[in-house]
Amino acid sequence: MKSQQANQKIALEGWVWLSPEARSTNTMSAPQSVHQGVKFDPLRPLRNCLDQIQVQNSGFAHRLCQFIPAQCPFERDIKLFGKTLIHIPSMCKLNPLYEEVVALRFRALCYLADECGEDVSIYC
Repeated sequence: MKSQQANQKIALEGWVWLSPEARSTNTMSAPQSVHQGVKFDPLRPLRNCLDQIQVQNSGFAHRLCQFIPAQCPFERDIKLFGKTLIHIPSMCKLNPLYEEVVALRFRALCYLADECGEDVSIYC
């Protein structure tokens, strides 16, 4: 019994914010989009352009996977004598086009794996 409990892994998928009015009712509604209240979005044309890029060439897909990193290259631990002095957090999510760029990389990886049958573990 104890070994079964030790092998269980708990994953937190996400957070949902409920307003005080929603908490008072027993029904749960779908979470609201972060960009739903934004009326003026100057980056919308660029977001749409990135979302419409189709990956249909293996060379282009390889270049995208090499160019777009899998993890934030800026996240670091600065250590001195084996002790962590400063932790620099991931700053990629501050990029306003982060989700679109990551989705483009994912489409390139899926193209290479599904259409070309290549091993994409070198990009992970």
